[in-house]
Amino acid sequence: MSLISIELVPRNYEQLKHELNLVKTSFRQITAVNIPDLLRFEIRSWVACEVVNKYCNKCIPHIRAIDFDLKSDFKLKEYFQKNNINEILVIRGDDPQVMTKKIYPTTTVEFSKKIKKEIPDIKIYGGIDQYRSNIRDELEYINRKIDAGIDGFFTQPFFDIRLLEIYAEKIETKNIYWGISPVISEQSKLYWETRNRAVFPKDFEHNLEWNVKFSKKVLEFSKNNNYNVYFMPIKIDLKEYLTRILLE
Repeated sequence: MSLISIELVPRNYEQLKHELNLVKTSFRQITAVNIPDLLRFEIRSWVACEVVNKYCNKCIPHIRAIDFDLKSDFKLKEYFQKNNINEILVIRGDDPQVMTKKIYPTTTVEFSKKIKKEIPDIKIYGGIDQYRSNIRDELEYINRKIDAGIDGFFTQPFFDIRLLEIYAEKIETKNIYWGISPVISEQSKLYWETRNRAVFPKDFEHNLEWNVKFSKKVLEFSKNNNYNVYFMPIKIDLKEYLTRILLE
């Protein structure tokens, strides 16, 4: 069964509740919410799950490996159990802008092994960054994560269905959430190209129409092949964007 998740940034409680209510009342096809852990906002991803759980049964917080010391017990274990957090996405995490924030040289592979040892029943997702290096290196990294006990993956957003199909052919697991994110300005396109080394097809157009059409292609591919998808809506009217994709 193909599942749909949406990534919501917890900027503040009011906005988060508004977006969750919109999703719950208007877009019942979306059955999961994944929450990034961004240090510039006060609400940590796992804390946001307390709010998400009132609107949705599946909350998947992003957990930054570099925030945790491998030599110590996993400090969120009891919190996860208390708040029914049984699925997480483990990422390395960006270095903090404020150097007073303590970080550790913890890798996602090491961290995933540790969490699986302390919480055997938890479902751990890893990240796939198809723009990080070449396909072979990324596939090897994916296999190391699987060996570490990772159960599935969230990808970086795709903008080219052909590249997505190549990765789908090479990765054995079906438990993947393929990423979709709207890019509706030249500035946004340049950001993805320079910051994330994203690849856009020749026919790409930075408008809502192209992005809606592409999103529907990914949804159809995922449904036909029993994959999952997640939306990463950035700088766009959430209701209009999802309506055009899911209700038209």
